[in-house]
Amino acid sequence: MEIVNPTIGTVETNAQYAGFWRRFGALLIDILILSIPTYFLATLLGDNTNDYVNRTGDEVEVQYFTIYNVVSFLVNWLYFALLESSARQATFGKQALGLYVTDTEGRRITFVKATLRYFGKVISSLTIGIGYIMAAFTARKQALHDIIASTLVLRK
Repeated sequence: MEIVNPTIGTVETNAQYAGFWRRFGALLIDILILSIPTYFLATLLGDNTNDYVNRTGDEVEVQYFTIYNVVSFLVNWLYFALLESSARQATFGKQALGLYVTDTEGRRITFVKATLRYFGKVISSLTIGIGYIMAAFTARKQALHDIIASTLVLRK
């Protein structure tokens, strides 16, 4: 299979698939990066004290966590989908570890495909993480969400 390396623009015939641990490290970096803006946005949007008048502490807490979950979902989806479909083809965590995302032919993925890949991660998570662990055992190091979206994660 021929894969186009986005950094140097050449065709490679021996693709280097990203292994489980490198992908896991990239995900940890991304989680750290995402936690800060998610927390501050959720706090900012959920900090309207006029709405809390005559409410119990439980109602305020439920409202905050609802806002936090919505903000977290939107921030995470846009972060992964926009960056993985960008010219760099990688989130900041993947870039830090020399990884990038392609389709199965080595081409840059579209925003729609990146979105499908992101929502496929929900399925990977619902399998108690087995969908992620699959990357350690499949021939092309694909997790379940990669298989769903027909994508690969490669090393530069």
